Amino acid sequence: MSKKLSFQSAASLFIAAGLLLITIFLPWWGMKFYAPQYQEGLNIIVYPYKLAGEIDIVNSLNHYIGMAQFSEESFPELQFLPWIIAGMALLIVFTGLLRKMSLLYGLIGLFIIGGILGIYDIRRWLVSFGTDLDPMAPITVDPFVPPIIGENTIANFVTNSYFSYGSFLLLLVFLLILFPLWKERRQ
Repeated sequence: MSKKLSFQSAASLFIAAGLLLITIFLPWWGMKFYAPQYQEGLNIIVYPYKLAGEIDIVNSLNHYIGMAQFSEESFPELQFLPWIIAGMALLIVFTGLLRKMSLLYGLIGLFIIGGILGIYDIRRWLVSFGTDLDPMAPITVDPFVPPIIGENTIANFVTNSYFSYGSFLLLLVFLLILFPLWKERRQ
């Protein structure tokens, strides 16, 4: 029979589930654009369910280089990601209630796979938007791929990509899910 998780480990999982649900309402990733005419910067802020920031202004500028328009419809993930997050939170609670180490290993695996898929998805969209440029655009720029984190220069714009509060909270959630491994280690 598999070892039962302690009550402290289960509590860590319950806290992780609650924090994971909170991440739905926080920004996970963003990009800020600076140029001489936009010294305060223009933002694209990505939440698990919506885009925020100066999307219309960024789209009007991207038109000149032939980049596709940013919209919530452009990213189908925004329609179902909150449901995946809520489902993951339920799995975390379920694992905490049953207190089975085998379920914890599966949960950790799912979280790692989800993180890898999330990073891959961001990268995929950055490649798609930066390389699939309309050749008939008024301004010709070489295809480019902005970094997931860091600075990039495109024409007279400097972009800064960054993870935001929701991503940092996701990291805390992951650490809380890992806590039982440390807590339950064999003496």
